Amino acid sequence: MTTGPWMHTLVSRLYPLCRSITGDGVRQTLAIVGEHLPLTVHEVPTGTPVLDWTVPQEWNIRDAYVADASGRRVIDFRESNLHVVGYSVPVATRLPLAELREHLHTLPDQPALVPYRTSYYAPTWGFCLAQSTLDSLPDGEYEVCVDSTLADGSLTYAEHVVPGQVEDEVIVSAHVCHPSLANDNLAGIAVAVGLALSLENPYYTYRFVFAPGTIGAITWLARNAQRIDRVRHGIVLACAGDRGSLTYKRSRRGDAPIDQVMEYVLRDRPHEIREFTPYGYDERQYCSPGFDLGVGSLTRTPYAGYPEYHTSGDNPDLVSPESMVDTLEVLREAVAVLDRDRRYVNLSPYGEPQLGRRGLYDSLGGRSDAHDAQLAMLWVLNLADGQHSLLDTARRAGLPFTSVAAAADALLAAGLLKDAP
Repeated sequence: MTTGPWMHTLVSRLYPLCRSITGDGVRQTLAIVGEHLPLTVHEVPTGTPVLDWTVPQEWNIRDAYVADASGRRVIDFRESNLHVVGYSVPVATRLPLAELREHLHTLPDQPALVPYRTSYYAPTWGFCLAQSTLDSLPDGEYEVCVDSTLADGSLTYAEHVVPGQVEDEVIVSAHVCHPSLANDNLAGIAVAVGLALSLENPYYTYRFVFAPGTIGAITWLARNAQRIDRVRHGIVLACAGDRGSLTYKRSRRGDAPIDQVMEYVLRDRPHEIREFTPYGYDERQYCSPGFDLGVGSLTRTPYAGYPEYHTSGDNPDLVSPESMVDTLEVLREAVAVLDRDRRYVNLSPYGEPQLGRRGLYDSLGGRSDAHDAQLAMLWVLNLADGQHSLLDTARRAGLPFTSVAAAADALLAAGLLKDAP
């Protein structure tokens, strides 16, 4: 079982890397993840059509700074990769402060924090800094350097597959494109790794997708469109480590099995269930109408819902080992339900079958939960009409899913149930 401190260490190790939607930062991130999970890494060349998009040029950066007249770096990429607008084109110039301001981004309402900004599809350059730092800059001329490259290359994403008893798949998706943002990005990666390591002989095949946000998920969908009908369920992980309570966002369908399962496993925890909107993380790609997959999104505090979101305040101190463990435990519970949930047909549906002569009552002797176990058998038999799942039964009966599943196993062994068509 993966521990909270282990996941937090992984977050801290990944935190300094400068990630974007392409480039060596993504490759370095996947290399570290690959130390824990065997990964299949895919490189998709620049210019490749992917649905309505095209894989962009690859961006890499070596250094960037703004220096004052004395040569002192007043904004320094080496201190934080958030200081540079993602996908900034190369620049080497000198500018007066008045002109430089046009390329500077701050958060006046959060003057001590550095914002996260990108410009993926419009060639420009810029720097991000604290408002307090900008206020301290004197007028004068500044040296500006962005030592970056924007050239044909590839988009990188990776998959880890845990084979199941069937080829039908559950996808678990985490984005790997943000730079130093510990909760929005890295906590989701760490929890996904923890979940993958915890799976043993699952019923479904579990496919973990580590891809850049938006363009990465679109690329994955484009390259897997012919086999997308294997995907039965899915979850997008993000903001998985802050101290807020859990939030589940439904799939576009609203009542997909994953929606029902997540609502069930969250029932005894502080949580919020949100309806689907076509805005947020990569659930909006998996749930686009042409695919309409049963994919929801699990976060703690949702997208843009905490003050440190997309700022330098989203650092490893914001992420709690206990919160990541809580997120992981919910996912493991969801996996247990998904993997065992079935529909059955009662083979003795006319009147209540005699359980005693089949030894089913005797098997409960001495159990502290004998009453619940007996009740679970009766509920399973009553709802085994080929239409109700075990989860439907647990919810209606108000019984733990584990009790209902155990009852179904006993009834199957006694020849009283068969799998629904």
